[in-house]
Amino acid sequence: MKIYTIKSLAVLFAALMFSSCVKDLDVTPKDPNIVTSLTVYNTPADYKSGLAKLYATFALSGQQGPSGQPDIAGIDEGFSNYLRQYWNAQELSTDEAVMAWNDASIKDFHYQTWAPNDVFIAAIYSRIMYTVAVCNEYIRATTGKTDADIVKYNAEARFIRALAYFHAIDMYGNPPFVTEADAPGAFFPKQTTRAALFTYLETELKAIENVLGAPRFEYARADQAAAWTLLAKLYLNAKVYTGQDKNSECATYCAKVIGAGYTLNAKYANNFTADNNISQEMIFPITSDGQFSQSYGGMTYLVHAAIGGSMSPAKFGVGGGWGGIRTTKALVNKFTDITGATDKRAMFWSDGQKLEINDIGQFTDGYAITKYSNLTSTGAAAPHAHPDFVDTDYPVFRLADVYLMYAEAVLRGATTGNATTALGYVNAVRTRAYGNTSGNITSGQLTLDFILDERARELYWEGHRRTDLIRFAKFTGGTYLWPWKGKVAAGASTESFRDLFPIPSNDLGANPTLKQNPGY
Repeated sequence: MKIYTIKSLAVLFAALMFSSCVKDLDVTPKDPNIVTSLTVYNTPADYKSGLAKLYATFALSGQQGPSGQPDIAGIDEGFSNYLRQYWNAQELSTDEAVMAWNDASIKDFHYQTWAPNDVFIAAIYSRIMYTVAVCNEYIRATTGKTDADIVKYNAEARFIRALAYFHAIDMYGNPPFVTEADAPGAFFPKQTTRAALFTYLETELKAIENVLGAPRFEYARADQAAAWTLLAKLYLNAKVYTGQDKNSECATYCAKVIGAGYTLNAKYANNFTADNNISQEMIFPITSDGQFSQSYGGMTYLVHAAIGGSMSPAKFGVGGGWGGIRTTKALVNKFTDITGATDKRAMFWSDGQKLEINDIGQFTDGYAITKYSNLTSTGAAAPHAHPDFVDTDYPVFRLADVYLMYAEAVLRGATTGNATTALGYVNAVRTRAYGNTSGNITSGQLTLDFILDERARELYWEGHRRTDLIRFAKFTGGTYLWPWKGKVAAGASTESFRDLFPIPSNDLGANPTLKQNPGY
């Protein structure tokens, strides 16, 4: 949990709207009541509160908590939240999660039957571009400043923009592309290519890695380790994005993160509690607070929507369950003991739940997941306990993920890594999971297939699965099936073009320079 003071985004869009309505972009409004980035930032503290809004674009849905002044239109505000929609795209489309609700086309994620006019695919696309737009405005306002704090804020804004563009390259491949160099005004953003966006992200992250604060200089702010982790992820998926392997680069940047002083939390579950801000494993989170950052998306969604059936909401620190998301037997079967008695990561609720999903719309079909809680690691109430809103932070990047990325890069041929070291990192993750060395593996057991399954066991419901399955060529097609993939109970092959989501129809209609991704 982390509290930021947020400067209203209205000032940023006032700047955008003003500059688009005049010819001379250097004109300053004479009316003192008109607020622009030229007048709102007077002190370093002003710049920091403006920076807070950039971080908040991932966690909040608008200008007023929990709802009432949404950042984007065309969809229910709670649904429009960035983290909520990103999680849905990354998890509901895989073997790790299904949704019981009938809201619009939400089930099409799991069926892999989405279309360019899908409201949820348009929502996360709009969220990504919204974050890019407000970051661009902030970067324009801070570029050239010499104050040491503002220089760092500028680098953090560039990281936030890079993270949003990373989501774009991963999900849409060839999005429209704008930076602070594109003066605000009326124009059609030009479409980039996946390869060009990869080069941009690599260059941008390397440019800011030594400007950002040292690892763990302040919780929940982008630091060097966050940039290194994002670079490692970019390199690990380089073959998908560009057709070229970058596994050695991935291992190099993983090693930087690992050497930065992070440690595995002694208890796996404590990475997902209302006080997970004290976890020494957390590299970069999206923060939540039950009092100061209220939203019906983000972690509020992930805690409430996972509760239903015979589950007691009070045991998760909230006042009610929404009966929506649970998992498939494909994930459950990756654990040799689903009770959690041996592998403590098996956090399933089976009481009153069926393993088989005969009706995807029935919450009790499919095991529930108890991973996220709004109670603290000691079982106490959250710091800002609220029946509706939560204090639990979302783990965007954590150390166990970096350990497993390093091992995968080595298995894929990284020349900068070491096989013995890789095995040690995997076994460190498994020793934590089992509480002893009984779950440790040998070098002969460490294969790519094992890594994929281990990533599922360690990182399920953390927003990695779709990307992982695509990297292993198991997301679409018929090589790997799970319940209701392809809208068939036993699972069916799907078209390979669905490794990318479509550019939303409404953006294609608004921007004639864009071309649709193949297959749609």
